[in-house]
Amino acid sequence: MPQANIWLALDYGSARIGVAIGQTLTSSARPLTVVNCNAGEPDWQILDKLVQEWRPAVIVVGRPLHADGASSALTKAATRFSSELATRYDARIEMHDERLTSKAAESHFAEARRQGKARAKDAQQLDAVAACIILESWISEQKHS
Repeated sequence: MPQANIWLALDYGSARIGVAIGQTLTSSARPLTVVNCNAGEPDWQILDKLVQEWRPAVIVVGRPLHADGASSALTKAATRFSSELATRYDARIEMHDERLTSKAAESHFAEARRQGKARAKDAQQLDAVAACIILESWISEQKHS
């Protein structure tokens, strides 16, 4: 049974999927982890465990688009991934525009390094930070709609 107050965000990529978690009480999100993919196929066992542990009511998947809003091959792959999520899990699946989230995550990470709060080896968590930014953007959109 999903928990109505929990949201999960996924920043889909063919090599890695960033994961963030959020909740309704504070309308906040935080990076959670990164799930590796093998030949573009996600590690479903890890995703299954995450969904089972957190039981999100909503799973938000980043929709990768070109700067002009046009679709790409990655957009189609993320859409297929979202469809697979919908068949596997008892949660509402939503796609959310993720344009510029990777750049924002890189800026966030660079600032954390300048402040001594992150090390170079933490760079693998960039995808989780991008997922967090996607979820924060989605939360903000929900508040204003």
